Amino acid sequence: MRSFIWLIFLWSILTTTIYAQRPTAFASPYQVSWQVDVPMGGVAIGMGVAYLALNRKVQPLTQVQIQALDRNNISLFDRDATYHWSRPIKVTSDVLLYSSMAMPSVLFLDKDIRKDYLQIGTIWAQTFALTAAATSLTKVLVKRPRPYLYNPNVPFSYKQKGDSQYSFFSGHTSVTAAMSFMTAKIYHDYHPNSKAVPWIWVGAATLPAITGILRNQTGKHFWTDIITGYIIGAAIGILVPELHKIKI
Repeated sequence: MRSFIWLIFLWSILTTTIYAQRPTAFASPYQVSWQVDVPMGGVAIGMGVAYLALNRKVQPLTQVQIQALDRNNISLFDRDATYHWSRPIKVTSDVLLYSSMAMPSVLFLDKDIRKDYLQIGTIWAQTFALTAAATSLTKVLVKRPRPYLYNPNVPFSYKQKGDSQYSFFSGHTSVTAAMSFMTAKIYHDYHPNSKAVPWIWVGAATLPAITGILRNQTGKHFWTDIITGYIIGAAIGILVPELHKIKI
């Protein structure tokens, strides 16, 4: 992740320089600027570096620690996740995550959006980097055991995986929400009067919700992990394009 976030930072600098030299015949709703892109890249890098430093100190839970976990200590709202465990559902949630990461590329089918590939590429990269960095840093700070650690039907070898303490908050949900809401926000800003806009927003809201439900059903996340990931991802997905809008 560290290399990727550095690439985001360099992309922001490059696109800001190139865009400043472009002709302005096309009235784009977005712009790239030093004032927005450099600080945003710096925040993403800072969170990413902090995550890497803290992640090195995290030790897998011992067998004694895992056996001491009691699902009765989990709130009723979250407790049902401790009974779930399904590898096929996990694979399905992975497919939705990777699909959402590629979703913004569909925007380039629109000729007006395609002209602004520099701005859209920058917004996509920053949205992904900020979401991934914020999610990773929170996980390593909170170190919440995943629901499957409470499930006696899950193999002990799986429970000792490196990310077994990274339940809060759901990265699949946050990234899917960020990509979905960002895509809807961009299309809306280019075509505010399009009849397709309401349906695009509905789709943007639905995909991360489905992803979150699947993450709960596979025993990877509690409902509070999913709700938090949804809110943060959606907020970043809307905020980053908004910060790049040209103020009239």
